[in-house]
Amino acid sequence: MPLVRPKEIFVRIKSTLTEVYDERESTAIAKNYLADRFHIDSIKLAINSPFSIDESLLTHDLRRLTHGTPYQHIVGFTEFYGRKFLTNQHALIPRPETEELVDWIVRENQISSPSILDIGTGTGCIPISLKAEIPNAECSAMDISAGALDLAEKNAKKNEVDVCFLQVDILNEALESNRYDIIVSNPPYIPNADRNQMHINVLDHEPDIALFVADETPLIFYQVIAEKSIDALRKGGHLFFEIHESLGQQVIELLASFGYSKIELRKDLQGKDRMIKAIQS
Repeated sequence: MPLVRPKEIFVRIKSTLTEVYDERESTAIAKNYLADRFHIDSIKLAINSPFSIDESLLTHDLRRLTHGTPYQHIVGFTEFYGRKFLTNQHALIPRPETEELVDWIVRENQISSPSILDIGTGTGCIPISLKAEIPNAECSAMDISAGALDLAEKNAKKNEVDVCFLQVDILNEALESNRYDIIVSNPPYIPNADRNQMHINVLDHEPDIALFVADETPLIFYQVIAEKSIDALRKGGHLFFEIHESLGQQVIELLASFGYSKIELRKDLQGKDRMIKAIQS
């Protein structure tokens, strides 16, 4: 295999990606891809010492990247809250905003052995991270997708934590009464009308069922989960949501209508309303 300098490869990848992504995204993807695929981190990139590269692998990957395949699917994993999670087409790729939600839950938790439920778990990144950070927690998670649950179970095994995964359609099935101290969900919340604003790497490679809701019922999952959680949470239990940035006030009003108290809306690191907490009183 030929020896090349990291900066040359970085420039090549970035210039190729500008056919599909803007400057900022091309730079970020190129850096992350180099680190995850060839172990060229920012320090090695700065030092720029020659390394050997599989040219056929790089060419194949670049072809997939320019067709919109997320780099996380190409390398097969992503980093989330300090741990590696396998990724595939059956679940959303974990986002940084969800890391912020997990961190909020970890910092807010005052119970040594809380019972936690994640609804719409996808890769399992939320309950697995919570179990790893709160070892005495009893963590359960549900999803309607068998493919997502299979992936989540693999991630739990990979991260050496015990989480109970269940195939459940939350819109049509009940939750056990007085069972949980914490319920968390990052449900589908993108209106179908917003499809044309989304990148091909999301539309073609991540599951619609985890992304979109009907335009006329954008709060459907928040409404159903809030209504069922008011009974499923123990007194004083916490409900956490990740939300669409435009739905903050509507979700606050919805939660208040079900009798939740101490409702708190938080912004993510980008300054967008993305997380909400409420207490079952």
